[in-house]
Amino acid sequence: MLKRKSKRDHGKIKLSNYFKEFKEGDKVTVIRELSVQPKFPKNIQGRTGIVNNKKGSSYVVKIKDLNKEKTYIIHPVHLRGLK
Repeated sequence: MLKRKSKRDHGKIKLSNYFKEFKEGDKVTVIRELSVQPKFPKNIQGRTGIVNNKKGSSYVVKIKDLNKEKTYIIHPVHLRGLK
């Protein structure tokens, strides 16, 4: 679990991280940005999911938790795209 940033990552967050664009069906990884207050449970840190749709400036992401599929609304600062 991430508790702090590495020395190299300290400082301001790039504005491009706030305005990341994902399409419906894209695979993403949830990586907490520690300098921004996280608005989601810590137990989804490092999980991968699929973008369902966009809700305001955030994205609705489906993440499989054991046998259940759960949906979370996550800001793009906390998401990284997978290839």
